[in-house]
Amino acid sequence: MSTVALACILRPAEPSGKGRVLHNRRTASPPLLEPGLNELFLSLGISNWKPAVAALLLPPMPLIVLVIWGAIWLYRGRVAGWLLLLPACATLWLGSTSAVGEMLTRTLLSPPPALGLDAIAQLKQAQARQPGSIAIVVLGAGQESLAPEYAMSTLPPRAMARLRYGLWLGRETGIPVGYTGGVGYGSSATAPEAETAARIAAQEFGRPLKWVETRSRDTRENANQTVGQLRPLGIRRFVVVTHGWHMPRALRAFEQAGQMSGGGIEVTAAPMALARPVEASWLRWMPSSQGHERVRDVLREWIGRLAGA
Repeated sequence: MSTVALACILRPAEPSGKGRVLHNRRTASPPLLEPGLNELFLSLGISNWKPAVAALLLPPMPLIVLVIWGAIWLYRGRVAGWLLLLPACATLWLGSTSAVGEMLTRTLLSPPPALGLDAIAQLKQAQARQPGSIAIVVLGAGQESLAPEYAMSTLPPRAMARLRYGLWLGRETGIPVGYTGGVGYGSSATAPEAETAARIAAQEFGRPLKWVETRSRDTRENANQTVGQLRPLGIRRFVVVTHGWHMPRALRAFEQAGQMSGGGIEVTAAPMALARPVEASWLRWMPSSQGHERVRDVLREWIGRLAGA
């Protein structure tokens, strides 16, 4: 069964914790910690294999295997090959459409809504009441180690969008902004992503970052390293900035990091890039690079949640 078809049947169970939710705000209290495939990779010392495993599990790889398998059966005169070839081709089509990407996002991930004007005003008031206890944390999304046009490293569009929104939110609320991101698994970069983000924030946006976290390699480490770095400084509330499809797993990671550090922290979701594409409805069912990327993102997050990553 293909990854896309399996995703339409299964849905990960929600964490059993009873954290309070108000305006995207969650209190990390009851334990949510559970073992998973991520722990197995860590215990075996093969964490660097994670990008390769993801590439094998995510489309189009499983579907290509089914197409080849079905073609071989047909070549050998087995009509049953059509039972593999046709569904695989149909799933390749549908799995590259923005309509299916949006459907999978709602069904499998249920990301929280964007912060509204009231929620932003409440953050501003909270910062005024308790300065120094809240931090906006922008989660990294990779970097380009050498952009020829700049002759230095830069951030790709996703990471730049997260940084831009985090800096805007910091300006609107007065809350200081930090960035978390080191050198990810499978990356050829030599310098941490957060250092590139700090340079861009200061030089191009004119808004220096308050903190950078440079050791993390994935979402879980983003949370563990950030909470470990900022909690001793008195930070008790983390406003997490990332893409909507990434937010459910990021929230869980920060809640778990808060529990491991002794509890008593609050996590507020500040998702971005939630706008639907502006295109005709029939175009949403046509294959596109944006649709393919969206489906892969959602399935990667869904598998990551199942694996405890």
